[in-house]
Amino acid sequence: MPSKLAVVGAGLMGSGIAQVAASAGHSVVLRDVTDQALARGRAAIETSLARFVAKGRLEQSAADETLARIETTTDLEAAGTADIVVEAAFEQLDVKQAIFRDLDRVCAEGVVLATNTSAIPITQIAAVTSRPEAVVGTHFFSPVPMMALCELVRGRRTSKETLDKARSFAESVGKTCVVVNRDVAGFVTTRLICALVMEAVRLVEAGVASADDIDTACRLGFGHAMGPLATIDLTGVDILRNASLNIYSGTADEKFFPPEILSRMVAAGDLGRKSGQGFYRYTE
Repeated sequence: MPSKLAVVGAGLMGSGIAQVAASAGHSVVLRDVTDQALARGRAAIETSLARFVAKGRLEQSAADETLARIETTTDLEAAGTADIVVEAAFEQLDVKQAIFRDLDRVCAEGVVLATNTSAIPITQIAAVTSRPEAVVGTHFFSPVPMMALCELVRGRRTSKETLDKARSFAESVGKTCVVVNRDVAGFVTTRLICALVMEAVRLVEAGVASADDIDTACRLGFGHAMGPLATIDLTGVDILRNASLNIYSGTADEKFFPPEILSRMVAAGDLGRKSGQGFYRYTE
C-alpha cells in the first residue's frame, strides 16, 4: 500500500527519490532549507518527467499525477507525519547527524529513518539518535529515475524490521536491492567504483592514456556499460571526490585518496555533466 514519504534534501538525489516515489503512488513531502532549493528540486522533477513524456515512456496524465503527489516545505516538522523518511542532504557527517537529531525528535516511533549516503557509515549517523535500530542506509544511484539499483546498508544496530521496510519501499519504486551487512566506509558499490575511478584519474593525470581511451578500454575490455571517467562526469566530480575522501578517512587506504587533479577540477567548477565540463565537454 502506498505510504507517505518525507525526503529531506531537494538536490539531484532528493528530487530523484521524490519523483520515483510519487510515480509509484506514494504521497511525498520534499523538504529543504530554502524556497530556492525547493524550486530547483521541483523544476528538476518537472524536466525529468517531461523527458519521459517526450520519449513516449510516460503519459502526460501520469506525469501530472506524479507532480500532484509532491508537496514542498522548508519545515522539517512536516516529516513527523511520514511513514518513512529518506535524508538526501550533502555528503558530510555533521550535516547528516544534525538532520537525524531533528528527525529523532519529530518522527513517530516505528518510522524508518533512512539515509541516502554513499560512503558514510550508517552507525555514525545513527549514533546521534535514541533509536539506532530504526536507521538504515538506502543508497540510490544517480539519476534515480533511470538507475535500477538500491544498496541497502545495515548499521551495527539496524533491526531486521527496519531493513525489511526499507526493502519494501525501494522495491515499490522499482529498484532491485542488494544488502550490505557491515557498513564499512564506502559499503560495496562506492568502494568498488572509487577504487577504479581514482586509478583511472591517476592514469589521466600522469599522461599514461587519454580519458577516452581509458573509458574505451573498460567498455570493450571489461564489458562495462560506461567507462570510469564518463561515470565520474555523470555522477559529479565533486560527489565522487567527496565519497572517496570519506572512504579514505575511514580506512587510511591511499588508493582512495583523490588525485590532485580532482581538487583542481572542483575548485574550477568543472564538475562533469551538471556543469558542462569534466573529463569531457558537454553541450547540453
